[in-house]
Amino acid sequence: MRAVVLSLALALPAAASAAPCGGDFAAFLDSMRQEARAAGVPEAAVKSFFDGAGQDPRVLKADRAQGVFRKTFLDFSQALISKNRLTTAQAKSTSLDAIFTRAQADFGVSRGILLAFWAFETDFGQVQGDFNTRNALLTLAHDCRRPEIFQPQVLAAVQLHALGEFDLATVGAWAGEIGQVQMLPKDILEKGVDGNGDGLVTLKTSPEDALLSGANLLKHHGWRAGEPWAVEVTLPGGFDWAQTGLHTQRPDTDWAELGVAPRQGVLATGLPASVLLPQGRKGPAFLAYPNFRVLFEWNKSFTYVLTAAYFATRIEGAPPYLAGNPDPQLSLDEMKNLQRKLSALGHDVGQIDGILGAGTRDAVQKEQVRLGLPADAWPTRDLLDRL
Repeated sequence: MRAVVLSLALALPAAASAAPCGGDFAAFLDSMRQEARAAGVPEAAVKSFFDGAGQDPRVLKADRAQGVFRKTFLDFSQALISKNRLTTAQAKSTSLDAIFTRAQADFGVSRGILLAFWAFETDFGQVQGDFNTRNALLTLAHDCRRPEIFQPQVLAAVQLHALGEFDLATVGAWAGEIGQVQMLPKDILEKGVDGNGDGLVTLKTSPEDALLSGANLLKHHGWRAGEPWAVEVTLPGGFDWAQTGLHTQRPDTDWAELGVAPRQGVLATGLPASVLLPQGRKGPAFLAYPNFRVLFEWNKSFTYVLTAAYFATRIEGAPPYLAGNPDPQLSLDEMKNLQRKLSALGHDVGQIDGILGAGTRDAVQKEQVRLGLPADAWPTRDLLDRL
């Protein structure tokens, strides 16, 4: 039965969203019912799913209020990575060794990566969110901000419901992610794996299903088996800071010739890599490989992804990073002022929100080069004063 419903799901357009957003919610539900029927979902499942559905104003409030956290990499990583969490991850690695071995064999994904996201997303399944998933998805699908994203997720949730894999009482994150590794319904429908052999894919209650589904999703997004994702490195004196950042890649063997050295082992893969300085030249440094970029398909935040990648290396035996002594972070008002100045100079920094996103980092680095400052992409008060 799952294969039949899945084939129907895959036959749908990638962004099926015929229902009009906004307006009367009851009329919107009728439109979504029609889409579900057109997708071949049995009438009983359609009726069960949509009857009694409602909007959740908390979801819209969370959606409007969201923003990438302003914590620095050091602050964020130290908040998320504790001795207890590391010990729990290592214990889970042992108790579910067969599943992690299977994830590596079938999908090429390292156990450290899966454990890191399992820990950060739901604290190993303990905290999965308290928003009713059906109502959250319908609320966001009806809202006109991103209907093209969430209407297909509603259809996928209906199809999962028809399979017996989505209970109407399901709760999760405000944006509709479900289960122990927080996946959206369409990803579960198309990439979900029955890890415990019970004939169902239930990411809320089965760590086996959740972990193997997460591994399958990463493989789908381009994860490459047997390759590293990130390693901590030290940099030589006189290093060209302008060569740091995700926009610059060269083989790790070339970086090694320039004096970049790993804390453990040698750089000898020949794979393209980028030198990352999350808090500038006075803080920790990492070499990021192609697999690191795949992790942005899981979460778009640079600080979150780097913290997860680093935690994964710790789980697999890497030492704690060398924190260094970075220059202080600018205040929120100072960051907004900096962004205004960068924007006035013609840089695309996106919204003036005080967040050090990719556009702001790139602009900072370019202005540092122009002004003859160390071009490590970390905004300082000296840079702000010169601008």
